[in-house]
Amino acid sequence: MRILLTGASGAIGSQLAPALAGNEVRALARDPQRVTASGIDEIVTGDVFSGAGLDAALDGIDLAYYLIHSMEPSDDGGSFADRELVSAQNFAAAAKRAGLRRVCYLGGLIPGDRAPSAHLASRLAVEQALLESAPQAVALRASIVISAQSRSFRFLVRLLERSAVLALPDWRDYRTQPIDGRDLIAYLEAAGFSDAIDGQMTLDVAGPDSVTYGQLITRIGDAMLVNRPTVELPFSLTPIASAVAASITGEEVELIAPLMAGLNGDLIADDADARDMFDLRLHRLNSAIANALLEWEQSEPLVAR
Repeated sequence: MRILLTGASGAIGSQLAPALAGNEVRALARDPQRVTASGIDEIVTGDVFSGAGLDAALDGIDLAYYLIHSMEPSDDGGSFADRELVSAQNFAAAAKRAGLRRVCYLGGLIPGDRAPSAHLASRLAVEQALLESAPQAVALRASIVISAQSRSFRFLVRLLERSAVLALPDWRDYRTQPIDGRDLIAYLEAAGFSDAIDGQMTLDVAGPDSVTYGQLITRIGDAMLVNRPTVELPFSLTPIASAVAASITGEEVELIAPLMAGLNGDLIADDADARDMFDLRLHRLNSAIANALLEWEQSEPLVAR
């Protein structure tokens, strides 16, 4: 099968590329030198935001993975949501011109009981644009990915590693369902190749454990052999908290602020359809955390351990 992989230099794309071995895999990248994952046969220079290179990248392709997420504002001062939507619309239009059969997109879980945050609303807008791009377009929705490459997971690890005391805002009591990075790759591979995909569809994917954000931080700390005292705050103060947390962890506030703004309620997956359709064996959360930390330490020491 001829496959186009976008986001090949990112956390998910770089892990998916080796899993696609045995197929003809082409990557689309603004900077080809950043694409170092194994399993890629060809790299086409292009940019989904400008549309440059899209027609060449999609020529002769059977399946495309859209794994591009942008938190940066546009050069003209527009929001990251503007940039994401324009990019998705450009890709969808090129996919239609190419007669693409299947597109697989990875987005975020959408709350069913409230309006999504700006971050999740942007993911939903991208999803809606891409679902119209191919007759077998499929969107997977996931919460926090537990892997050594996941920026959300790395942020929590760095926060535990570098904070003497953890101040936990009121979102600590909301629940979510993290997913092992290995399982997410398996879901993406299944969504790309399974005959069960018939028409355009959206599927929640998640790990088997539901935890509060506070419990997730505690479990990561336990695996790191770190026991930080906590202060439970009765409020969020997201603009201030995100700036402080970004400074502690060395992350960009443009990434942390939208993510923290999305922690305003439960994000629980309705993943029965995905589990029935693909019948994958999923890793428990503690196993996912242990594997991610082990993989991290193979290339970079963790001071707290």
